[in-house]
Amino acid sequence: MSLDPSLVNATRVTLANARTAARRLASADSGSKDRFLAEVANLLVTRTDAICAANAADLELARAAGRNAAFVDRLALDPRRVAAIAASVQEIRALPDPVGATLGGALRPSGIDVRRVRIPLGVIGIVYESRPNVTIDAGVLAIKAGNAVVLRGGSDAAHSNAALIEVLRDALGAVGLPADAAQAPPGDGHSAIEALVSQVGGLDLVIPRGGTALIDAVNRWARVPVVQHYQGVCHVYVHADADADRAEAIVVNAKAQRPGVCNAMEALLVDASASPAMLKRLVGALDRAGVEVRGCARTLAALGEDAPFARVVPAEETDRGREFLDLVCLVEVVDGLEGALAHIGRHGSGHTEAILCSDLGTARAFERGVDASCVMVNASTRFNDGGELGLGAEIGISTTKLHAYGPMGLESLTTARYVVHGEGHVRS
Repeated sequence: MSLDPSLVNATRVTLANARTAARRLASADSGSKDRFLAEVANLLVTRTDAICAANAADLELARAAGRNAAFVDRLALDPRRVAAIAASVQEIRALPDPVGATLGGALRPSGIDVRRVRIPLGVIGIVYESRPNVTIDAGVLAIKAGNAVVLRGGSDAAHSNAALIEVLRDALGAVGLPADAAQAPPGDGHSAIEALVSQVGGLDLVIPRGGTALIDAVNRWARVPVVQHYQGVCHVYVHADADADRAEAIVVNAKAQRPGVCNAMEALLVDASASPAMLKRLVGALDRAGVEVRGCARTLAALGEDAPFARVVPAEETDRGREFLDLVCLVEVVDGLEGALAHIGRHGSGHTEAILCSDLGTARAFERGVDASCVMVNASTRFNDGGELGLGAEIGISTTKLHAYGPMGLESLTTARYVVHGEGHVRS
């Protein structure tokens, strides 16, 4: 589409200001950046009421628009969630600064000293939907890694995001760092996103987080590198030798704890060699948790016509490879490990895959055979999260293998360059 020239010019100004801020941040010391994070955590606490009031306006609009419960849950902030975001900021503050770290080096036969050193990427654009916590997580991670960040959140969270970006900018100013290291781009709608990602030299990297339509649009418009935070079509494969008690707890947690997030289980794969009692137990547990089970023909046959489950319906082909983001789950019977790997190979999204089993050899075969940014063995898919994996937080979970794969923490927001020291050396 043809973009409004005034929008393009305004976006160009935003990106130029971000570039200037990024140059200052690249040389900022760790202490300044950590003081910024401490101030962010402090402002989140002191402004909790204002942040929640802004979020309430977004929630009212979402409910009026008929958004489902899972969507509203992703959007919602309350004092407990704001406090958790502030605690996450403090965890990031405690992490070592990656900028300037030496990754390796050697003294070459010529006498030059060669080192690889981490440096910031520069200006990062984040395009995301309906999760206002991303505003803070992405902002503080990018800035601690020495980058300026342009945050384009979804219109459903417009009030919340505005309040949170104000926190970032005020915290930057309070510690003497450039406020333009955190900005929202001008405009709204798809045209604002296209104006942001289509300018050559504007961003060094763009990370889209959201549904298929958003990511496809960014890929189509972008003139800068893209790292995708794509769908979370996550599977849990229950092997024939899996412990039944563990399997029930993990399956219910993976699906029902927070069904509207990307690391929730969307498909349960049960080995055909598992006992019918195992399948019935797992389906019954999902049913009691309020989950609608969409069972394949083999699942329905194993359950029997008199199965006492209120929420079991036949699966359709379109349910395979689908990210429900709701209390809905595909249940499929598969023929052993190879059947599970084949199903995941066809329908997985490279996000998170789990196996529940007792045999270490089976677990290792699954690890080697599955294509996913994170593999869980006897653990819930919900653990594929930056905070849970020790990154403090994440800017996204990359399903793109270049340049990052899996949760993107501080190190994923840097690159490395060579630094060569000599003493008057010349090449012969």
